[in-house]
Amino acid sequence: MTAIKAYAASSKDADLKSLDIKRRDVKKDDVKIDILYCGVCHSDLHQVRNDWKNSQYPVVPGHEIIGKVLEVGDNVSDFKQGDLVGVGCMVDSCQTCSSCKDDLEQFCENGATMTYNSKDKHLGGHTFGGYSESIVVDKEFILTIPENLDAKAAAPLLCAGITTYSPLAHWGVKEGDKVGVIGLGGLGHMGIKFAHAMGAHTVMITTSPDKSEDAKKLGADEVLISKNEDEMKKHAGSFDFLLNTIPVGHDMNPYVNLLKRDATMVIVGAVEPLDPLHGGSLIMGRKSIAGSLIGGIRETQQMLDFCGEHNVVCDIEMIDIQNINEAYDRLQKSDVKYRFVIDMKSLKDS
Repeated sequence: MTAIKAYAASSKDADLKSLDIKRRDVKKDDVKIDILYCGVCHSDLHQVRNDWKNSQYPVVPGHEIIGKVLEVGDNVSDFKQGDLVGVGCMVDSCQTCSSCKDDLEQFCENGATMTYNSKDKHLGGHTFGGYSESIVVDKEFILTIPENLDAKAAAPLLCAGITTYSPLAHWGVKEGDKVGVIGLGGLGHMGIKFAHAMGAHTVMITTSPDKSEDAKKLGADEVLISKNEDEMKKHAGSFDFLLNTIPVGHDMNPYVNLLKRDATMVIVGAVEPLDPLHGGSLIMGRKSIAGSLIGGIRETQQMLDFCGEHNVVCDIEMIDIQNINEAYDRLQKSDVKYRFVIDMKSLKDS
């Protein structure tokens, strides 16, 4: 084992502080990564604050990891020292269930091992994430980062990126489709970029008129203010697909009314109970509401390759690890455009 520096929360009410943690030695199927950048996801905040009632302390968050390969195990042939790679939300799964065999490790029927706050089958205890100097991960969960992408701006692709790309790809969004992205935040801004890159007529749907200019800069063809009943009526029954990134419970009925017959709205943000839905809005038009969870490793690599081809990265604000608690406070207030990324050099130099 190797002791390294990390930042961790010791309880749901504690600030994140410096903490030494241990990483396993490199095994035959492992890749050891020197972490250069780590994105700050809203899930990090939820886990630190125990909002989902399953946190194990100390929590070392971080599942949007970009780094350089330091060492590889004897069975590793696809990666070598110096390669630029990424690690997302998962670091292991059973690899034998039907979901894993279908390259959908996020739905592993035996439980995927998440990058942090999961059972650590190697060292015992629970896994620690990317707010740290380095990480050791099974080769099957390592991703290649296209060389033309800005590495620091690519970090949030490992969660925010795949969370929005996966439903757009799975539901077959194509050139000429009318796609609505509901909510402009860390997820929504990536939804706009992807839908635009796929050739869709992209509409940003928001409650805030002051977000219109930003939405159009990101690639939106139109902005629909959902509080404007006249505008909502004009767009009724016209969308081929809706990507709903709102992170809290809300009334979905107005959005369902925007869908064409046989069209789908996919929920990716609200991991909590949702307000009652009028069944008639689904029945009258054979409409669907679905959910989507990140993506498997194969699809995540496809997403990264797509980003390389279309030069898609996240809009980010760089921070030092020493400012993470301030960043959490701002994240709680949605005061970031659109994703914080930690320069991990600040941890190594501390």
